[in-house]
Amino acid sequence: MSVKPNSEYSEGSIRVLKGLEPVKQRPGMYTRTDNPLHVIQEVLDNAADEALGGYGKKIKVTLHVDGSVSVEDDGRGIPFGLHPEEKAPVIELVFTRLHAGGKFDKGTGGAYSFSGGLHGVGVSVTNALAKRLEATSYREGQVAGLVFEHGDVTQPLQARKAAEGDRKSGTTVRVWPEAKYFESAALPMGELTHLLRSKAVLMPGVSVTLTVEKTRETQTWLYKGGLRDYLMQTLNGEPVIPLFDGEGFADGQNDNFAEGEGAAWCVAFTEDGQPVRESYVNLIPTSAGGTHESGLRDGLFTAVKSFIELHSLLPKGVKLMPEDVFARASYVLSTKVLDPQFQGQIKERLNSRDAVRLVSSFVRPALELWLNQHVEYGKKLAELAIKAAQSRQKAGQKVEKRKSSGVAVLPGKLTDCESRDILYNEVFLVEGDSAGGSAKMGRDKENQAILPLRGKVLNTWEVDRDRLFANTEIHDISVAIGVDPHGPDDTPDLSGLRYGKVCILSDADVDGSHIQVLLLTLFFRHFPKLIETGHVFVARPPLFRVDAPARGKKPASKAYALDEGELTAILDKLRKEGVREGAWTISRFKGLGEMNAEQLWDTTLNPDTRRLLPVALGAIDFGATESLITKLMGKGEAAARRELMELHGDSVELDV
Repeated sequence: MSVKPNSEYSEGSIRVLKGLEPVKQRPGMYTRTDNPLHVIQEVLDNAADEALGGYGKKIKVTLHVDGSVSVEDDGRGIPFGLHPEEKAPVIELVFTRLHAGGKFDKGTGGAYSFSGGLHGVGVSVTNALAKRLEATSYREGQVAGLVFEHGDVTQPLQARKAAEGDRKSGTTVRVWPEAKYFESAALPMGELTHLLRSKAVLMPGVSVTLTVEKTRETQTWLYKGGLRDYLMQTLNGEPVIPLFDGEGFADGQNDNFAEGEGAAWCVAFTEDGQPVRESYVNLIPTSAGGTHESGLRDGLFTAVKSFIELHSLLPKGVKLMPEDVFARASYVLSTKVLDPQFQGQIKERLNSRDAVRLVSSFVRPALELWLNQHVEYGKKLAELAIKAAQSRQKAGQKVEKRKSSGVAVLPGKLTDCESRDILYNEVFLVEGDSAGGSAKMGRDKENQAILPLRGKVLNTWEVDRDRLFANTEIHDISVAIGVDPHGPDDTPDLSGLRYGKVCILSDADVDGSHIQVLLLTLFFRHFPKLIETGHVFVARPPLFRVDAPARGKKPASKAYALDEGELTAILDKLRKEGVREGAWTISRFKGLGEMNAEQLWDTTLNPDTRRLLPVALGAIDFGATESLITKLMGKGEAAARRELMELHGDSVELDV
């Protein structure tokens, strides 16, 4: 094979991206690139964090005629003195350095106890993707401003004494987003107004104003009643019982949570109409939900279930599930978490495991008390949940009847679940018999099935469909799922599908990743409709466990980390809590077999705390994915694979 003259891989091939270069090279890793709303939201979040801390009462957003957007607040103003270590103005560092900000220093003496900003890359990303950005800070009787273009300082910091008409304190940031980084340069007005309105809802007493210069329109949102007013205005359908709202926050005496952590909520139950569901963490909208929503669901379900048991309302043969209570719930949930862990840089989903217990521990007792004080309403709510459970079970039986004629014999090593409700049933394809044993003991028998796989599955990329069943493992997978192999253009019969979620569960190491790839290859090549209809998932077990000693009133605790990044975040949090360096112990799981049933449930099987990645084609078309997998999995593709490795070798993580 002839080697290309420019393909030399040497010391000079390694490029180190400095400053804001990584953001400009890969903007999609740091923000949403469909439009500039998210980069504006980063500025807005900073203004909201000031109000959340009790330092501001007004936020003003202006859409200027020239396409720029400015955000003003009356908070403390960004400090503009020299940073003690960096010897540069702090305001300059905030806009030009990734991981520079006032939100890392949580706990006593920190500038922000609770904030949406965690990663510290927020507003520097806005600056990196802007043609121009002007920042002005008002504080300590002075006004200081500086100007950036394409992320670089073009007009250095200039400070002057505040004049009579100037604000006493606060920050103004004006941004001109660079159109080339976004699919559309226009801001989606519907999303923007919804975002601003929600900030006002979550901060009763803070006014949020939007001015559009072009049309000279101004809107102001100021809520005194907070979540209750908001949900009443946005609700679809008439509530079955009055709105249930409340809040709970940990005080200094709480052993499990930091002072100030907790939640405020408002929940409505309706018989019809599309449910309204909105959740926030430290004022950041979490459109993809997360562990705080799981905590709300858990709290509501446990309270309603105990009320039903107390009053003996459950008919014989009906089994209540969380979704039966939650299906008709509309809610607004605002959670405060000291050190939130988000999935992805744009913070759409909360992943902090503790948030389940945090929210549930405040919601459950409050609802239990409320239901027992309003028994008639409790009975109405119980009726709604029981009705949902009965129709779910009826639907499950219907499917069962249709399948029972001529059904294939299920594989002997499949440990099936009890429920016949396809929508909620899950099967885990587990690597190895020992992990399969832990999974069987740790699972929820009601709706989780386990199929252990021995060794590595066959690479099926170039196997003909009619030869597939010669392999026992693949035959067992197909029969257990209840769908026959098919091609991308076929219309297979999915009515025999036995599980709503087919989850690949392998070790968090290199071998586990290989098994994952082999199974994904099988589904993409021979069961593509399962991927297309959103039935295939990848479970993500943790790689590390951290055991922390008792500290103060807090008992000894354990935490799990998916990877090195999460491990660092956990250790940082322990340091902030005053744990002595090295007082913790870190264990690395060599494989799933090392986890006992309880650990596997906590980290990987429990719907409230697990990480389950849906498998989808996303924006890549079928053909492009197919040619890429051919390069990776095809037998005669060594040259193409080598080329791929030369191109992307530097982005591979090694597990030695």
